[in-house]
Amino acid sequence: MKARVDHLPENYALVTGASSGLGWYLSDALVKRGYNLIAVSNQPAELEELKKKLEKSYPVSVVTHNMDLAQENSAKSIFDYCEEHRFKVDILVNNAGMLVYGEALTVEYSKAKSILNLHMTTPALLCRLFGEKMKKNGKGYILNVSSISAVMPYPTISFYGPTKSFLRNFSRALRTELKPMGVNVTCLIPGAMDTKLLKEHHFNPKTAKKVRFVKHPEKVARAGIKAVFRKGSECIPGMLNKLTIWLLPIVPYFIIVLIYRRSRPIT
Repeated sequence: MKARVDHLPENYALVTGASSGLGWYLSDALVKRGYNLIAVSNQPAELEELKKKLEKSYPVSVVTHNMDLAQENSAKSIFDYCEEHRFKVDILVNNAGMLVYGEALTVEYSKAKSILNLHMTTPALLCRLFGEKMKKNGKGYILNVSSISAVMPYPTISFYGPTKSFLRNFSRALRTELKPMGVNVTCLIPGAMDTKLLKEHHFNPKTAKKVRFVKHPEKVARAGIKAVFRKGSECIPGMLNKLTIWLLPIVPYFIIVLIYRRSRPIT
C-alpha cells in the first residue's frame, strides 16, 4: 500500500549523502511524509537503487543528482541545479560525511581538504543559499547531521571531531537567526551507527550492539526527522549517547594524553 501524500506535489526535501547509511533512511522517512526527494551523493548506482525503491513504494518523485560534495563549488552547483529545475526545497538535510582516522600530519592532504569541505564548507553554504529562500517564503526546515564526536577533540580524529563541532555550533547560531523568520534548524547528534563508514575502518559492532552503543541508522533517522517536525534544536538518540555528550567534555586532558601515548604504535 502506498503512503498518503500530505504535502503539495512540488514540495521537495533535499538530502545529501542520501545513497547509503543514515542518508538512505533519512530519505525514506521523508518520502513517507509525502515529500518528493532530491537525493545527492557521489554513488550513482546506489542513487538509482534508492530512486527505484522509493518510487515503487510511495507516490513521490525522486530526483537523483550525482556529485562529489567535497568539491569547493558543490553548494552553489546544487543550488543552481534546483533553481534551474524550479524545485521548491522545503527541507534541507546536510548528512554527507566521511571518517578520516589517523594522526593529523599523516592524513593525506587531499583527504584533509575533502573532509573540511564536506563537513563545513558545503553544508554551511547550502544553509546560506537555501536558507535565504526559506526565509523569503517564511517557512522551511534544515537538519544538519553532526556527531557525538563534536565533543571529542581527541587525537586520531583531529579532522573528524572538530569539523562536526563546527556543524553543531553553526546550527545553533543559524537557528537563532532563522527561527523568528519561520525557519527551523535542527542538529542531529548521533553516536556510532552500524553503517559502512565504521566497517571501512575495521570496526566490529557486535559487542557494542550488545551494550546499545551502536545504533541502527533507521532508528537514528526516525528520531532525527521526528525532531525536525517538532522543531527541536538538537536530537541525541539514545540515553547512553546523551550521557556521553555530558561526560566526555569533562574528561581530564592528562587522561586523554595517557591513553593516546599507550595506544600509539611504536615507530
